[in-house]
Amino acid sequence: MSGAPVPRPVSSVGRRALLGAALGAGLSAPFVRSARAAGGRTIRVGYQRYGTLIILKHTGYLEQALARSGDRVEWSEHPAGPQMLQAMGSGALDFGITGDTPPIFAQAASSRIVYVAHEPPAPQGEAIIVPKGSPITSVAGLKGKSVALNRGSNVHWLLLRALQHAGLTSADINPVYLPPAAGRPAFDTGRVDAWAIWDPYLSSVEVGSSPRLLTTAQGLVQNRQFLLADRAFTTAHPDLVQETLRQLDRSDRWAQAHKENVSQYLAADTGLPLDVVRRAINRLSFGVSPMTPDVVAEQQQIADTFAAQHLIPGRLDVSKAIWHAPA
Repeated sequence: MSGAPVPRPVSSVGRRALLGAALGAGLSAPFVRSARAAGGRTIRVGYQRYGTLIILKHTGYLEQALARSGDRVEWSEHPAGPQMLQAMGSGALDFGITGDTPPIFAQAASSRIVYVAHEPPAPQGEAIIVPKGSPITSVAGLKGKSVALNRGSNVHWLLLRALQHAGLTSADINPVYLPPAAGRPAFDTGRVDAWAIWDPYLSSVEVGSSPRLLTTAQGLVQNRQFLLADRAFTTAHPDLVQETLRQLDRSDRWAQAHKENVSQYLAADTGLPLDVVRRAINRLSFGVSPMTPDVVAEQQQIADTFAAQHLIPGRLDVSKAIWHAPA
């Protein structure tokens, strides 16, 4: 991209009103530090077509903040978390957001990705579903059945935990690894028996075909969103990382208070029906927090489980991938 993108206005809120929506809900130090006037730098941010980073892109908050020091943001869209972190692992991205599982696979493959913050749990935002006429009525009924999922995504962890809770393992099912765009037609045409999927794809199929919900993440996994960055970038430009987190938190607070405006924008941007987006936004969580020992322990549990099932090469130490902002 040759310049910072111009965010499109929400249909019922003008650009001036959008940028003037004063949340002031800043983070505690160290996230609240202003960008130092280095100037001329670019932070490459990856986003998906749903979630809090695409909302930040729309508000223009980050562009506005970085412009004060002569810096800029370059946005790139990615279909899912694993693909986003593959780009980061190859050095093509500086900052992004994913669910809980992609960072585990990314850390197993590369030492250059670090956690910089997280957002609250959203356990209703992912689920395992079957067609409404399916004879499968519980997770236990998935034994011997085919389940579509995006390998290494947040629903991969949900599926493992749901199977464990039902007394099964991944060896008891036939996993079919498909990205969301391929998972939906496979589910709709009966080529798979079940689908583990997240919003807004979950909301879309719920509104469109009323599938049977076997389980959400509630009581099984947290389904947090994690902010991740390239390790070398955090070392070279910690102020840009901090400013991005601060503006994301500002955008989150605005979005939480203006869900209808956000829904209208995302519906227009994605082409999804407004009722689908409203449903998904009401299950999305908002607010940026620094990494804590409890959250690191949650991620370590995921890593240990995937290592035990030989889904990653070996045990990894999540604590070695935590960024500590300079004081």
